[in-house]
Amino acid sequence: MNNNGTQLHNALIDNIVRYLIDENFPRVIKCLEMLNEEEIWYRPNSQSNSVGNLVLHLNGNLNQWILDYIGGKSFVRNRQLEFDAEKIHSKEELVLMMTNLSEELRSCIQSVTSDKLLGILPIENQQETGISVLIHITEHFSFHTGQITYVTKWLKEQQTNFY
Repeated sequence: MNNNGTQLHNALIDNIVRYLIDENFPRVIKCLEMLNEEEIWYRPNSQSNSVGNLVLHLNGNLNQWILDYIGGKSFVRNRQLEFDAEKIHSKEELVLMMTNLSEELRSCIQSVTSDKLLGILPIENQQETGISVLIHITEHFSFHTGQITYVTKWLKEQQTNFY
């Protein structure tokens, strides 16, 4: 790979790590730490997800899309269970889940080769490049981080002070 290709590869990986792991994971963890057990599993109605459900969903999504499809770690996912779960994990377990996942993701993402970035991966009946997977999971995680933040501010009636 030429120097420009190496720089582009490194810039992409560095920015995915920055936005996904260094910014969004701490935000989700901070929200979890601000909420009590009841608030973590609170659903305003039957069509809405709790913060706990969203954390389980992010865990399942990233294990499947990054650690399995890109990293090769076998993972069997039950997506519907992520949304159906009610109070199956404590606050501490969810924080630990996110902490451990962020560390595992950092290692996996930082080791992604250019061949893996440009290669085609069969994901959920689609053909995706490694680049599209990394972009998708980053925006997907950001979307749910916003939901978790909104619910936290609403329930706690206070700012999260991310900035």
